[in-house]
Amino acid sequence: MNRDSNIKIAFLTPEYPHPKIGSSGGIGTSIKNLALALVKSNVEVRILLYAQKEDKVFMDNGIIIQQIKNVKFKGLSWYLTAKKIEKIINTLHQNKEIDLVEAPDWTGITAFIRPKKCPIVIRLHGSDTYFCHLDNRPVKWWNRFQEKRALQNANAHISVSQFTADLTNKIFNQNKNYTIIPNGIIKENFASNNTQNNSCSILYFGTLIRKKGLLELPCIFNKVIEQVPEAKLILVGGDSYDIKTKNQSTWQMMQSLFTDKSFANTSYLGKVPYENMQEHIQKATVCVFPSYAEALPVSWLEAMAMGKALVTSNIGWAKEIIDNNIDGFLVNPKDHDTYANAIIKLLKDNDLRNAVSKNAEIKINQKFTTEITVKQNINFYKKIITKE
Repeated sequence: MNRDSNIKIAFLTPEYPHPKIGSSGGIGTSIKNLALALVKSNVEVRILLYAQKEDKVFMDNGIIIQQIKNVKFKGLSWYLTAKKIEKIINTLHQNKEIDLVEAPDWTGITAFIRPKKCPIVIRLHGSDTYFCHLDNRPVKWWNRFQEKRALQNANAHISVSQFTADLTNKIFNQNKNYTIIPNGIIKENFASNNTQNNSCSILYFGTLIRKKGLLELPCIFNKVIEQVPEAKLILVGGDSYDIKTKNQSTWQMMQSLFTDKSFANTSYLGKVPYENMQEHIQKATVCVFPSYAEALPVSWLEAMAMGKALVTSNIGWAKEIIDNNIDGFLVNPKDHDTYANAIIKLLKDNDLRNAVSKNAEIKINQKFTTEITVKQNINFYKKIITKE
């Protein structure tokens, strides 16, 4: 791999997986995967982590972590924090400590950040407006305003999937030119041990939330149990508030949807430390992701990397990850019968499951490892930095 020691990239983010910082979602995980790969390529990486309790800088695996405490001032906290970040970016750029800042589209943190010379890149992981559109619910006008303004102000744009790029342009009535660079995973962290699991264990991991199809999953599993009585459903992830019903617990809502038999065969493990997820994935026979709203989910890539057969939703982004009936199955989550039948086929047919699992692992190695995506990112960054 070419060495790119002159490139200095900063990632502006509200989340990043580290014990000193707290929990992180998919955005933080994807940033960390890319950051570690960039450092291996001799790129200097700094994480500008806002919404922190203190201003602090420390090193982590060769990455500079700069915590930024939000400014508290009634009615102006968000704006003043943005201006604080802008000042930090200007100073770092002037001192030649960074060449470029990348920020996610979520809630539009860069809407009021206008550095003097440092270019801003927005990467689409899925804005609040985007997810509200997919979830068929209203978006807060302030979030939409900021997200659109941030996209307008950015010097360049990346999207983790073509579907997300196209839909974002449509919902914001824009025509931005997005470079498509998918999320990548560090393959050695999720390597298959090539052992086949015949335990009829079905795993979902991720947040328990409506938009990820969790209210469909009990109905699907009810039908699986009818054909495979020994099947087990394992759920891993944090519970969440349901925005439509105002219920404080999606898990509580799910429980009433199970039959007695299927509920007896269901285990909810709650949150699990990220470093322990590989063990749970390895134990699974099949992984399921009946989601309605994603951009390009890292969790799917992790399961495929470990040679797991997936049954997922069939919406836009999914077709950019999985070739249906080859390295996974794509099904409408509302079609409970078809979804359940796909799971049942994989549980009962070892040869089919082994073939799908092998193809899934091959797909990751060919397209979705950080070794591949880091080259695409470096080439993109070089073009933007050269223009400035």
